[in-house]
Amino acid sequence: MSDRLSQNHRLKTGSDEKMIRISGIIEESIVDGPSLRFVVFTQGCVHNCKGCHNPETHSLEGGYLMGVSEIVKAYKNSGAAGITISGGEPFLQGEALAFLGEEIHKLGGNVITYTGYTHMELSKLQMNTPSVKKLLQETDLLVDGPFILDERTVDRPFIGSANQKIISLSKKGDSLLHLIRA
Repeated sequence: MSDRLSQNHRLKTGSDEKMIRISGIIEESIVDGPSLRFVVFTQGCVHNCKGCHNPETHSLEGGYLMGVSEIVKAYKNSGAAGITISGGEPFLQGEALAFLGEEIHKLGGNVITYTGYTHMELSKLQMNTPSVKKLLQETDLLVDGPFILDERTVDRPFIGSANQKIISLSKKGDSLLHLIRA
């Protein structure tokens, strides 16, 4: 895996600003993690999970480009406690999303990242893919695993299928887990 989406988008725009190909943004959500969330839906996914909640995000060429600074500005105006990065598949744009996560952390916010990869797969990928490692480092709470239609559940908050796990990757992640389990 490479961060080819981020690299290609920067080349197309001719700008040094980190650009993210997104499907859309929801400025106020209470269903994409604990507390009020600012949600960035990335564009591009390679998993193609049957029954995916966001199939319009699969095309690598769909969506639109948005600069990290513009997303941060919208986040600041939202009043959200943190940002949720969903998909598409965020780890296809790990470098730019890690930078976004870093900016959110500077503002005191927290970062939740949804992925179709398992944490174990990402742990292996980060050894050879710096962008995966960077995004994992900026993620407080990881919701991992592909959506499996036959394991769909509504019994656990913030996941779609029973195989998915919510994993804390930081002290802020521990606090978010506490809110989920409270």
